Amino acid sequence: MPVFAANLTMMFNEWPFLDRFDAAAEAGFTAVEYLFPYEAPPEAIAERLARNKLEQALFNLPPGDWAAGERGIAALPGRFEELKADVERALDYAAATGVKRLHLMAGLADPSDPEAADCYRRAVAYAAERLAEKGLDLLLEPINGRNMPSYFLNDFGAAERLIADLGLANLKLQFDIYHRQIIHGDVTMALRRLMPVTGHIQIASVPSRQEPDGEELNYPYLFAEIDRLGYAGFVGCEYSPSRGTLEGLAWFKPFARS
Repeated sequence: MPVFAANLTMMFNEWPFLDRFDAAAEAGFTAVEYLFPYEAPPEAIAERLARNKLEQALFNLPPGDWAAGERGIAALPGRFEELKADVERALDYAAATGVKRLHLMAGLADPSDPEAADCYRRAVAYAAERLAEKGLDLLLEPINGRNMPSYFLNDFGAAERLIADLGLANLKLQFDIYHRQIIHGDVTMALRRLMPVTGHIQIASVPSRQEPDGEELNYPYLFAEIDRLGYAGFVGCEYSPSRGTLEGLAWFKPFARS
């Protein structure tokens, strides 16, 4: 049975950030993820995790100036020293939370630009090797251009090739089923092919990015397929509730802890 992680950036927004940990646990989740933890002290997050017996499934390395529109800096020329500092900042939060995998956002850049490609490859290799020293995985997530126009890593094949080319044991794919369906479709066959390099899975309905209980994708079938493939990681619920968070959790109740 999949272990679902509530995404506290998109879910439980009815509560302040730290209180979302309590709300997620009360709703039956055993794990959480979110985009960024950096506005809260690491020890405060660690306390909420421990209090609620929650596992930290995932979070992102710092993305640059998010408020100014940046969506990562790995593929941006001239930002490598900043990226190195960001890796250290993320490792402080990883040590506090016990997380075992971090996602590196690529940034907004042209995938056909050789300079951007070189910057990205260098950044990915550095971050993965640094995380390996701490026993952590680095994840790469292709993101669709409808939700994030001009995102550098917008193709699952490109992510698959880079992971294979670098050959680093802790470099893995973040398989967001929502993004996969929009970019390429063929979700089930891709899961079967890419499961050996998949380190994290995320879900949402398509096209609304709401609860995984309708629209284009048959999630009960996909959950069974994920089990059949022997996936032992987390499934992140990275969706925007269509109503209140709690009102939209009927799909999750069979999986909730009692």
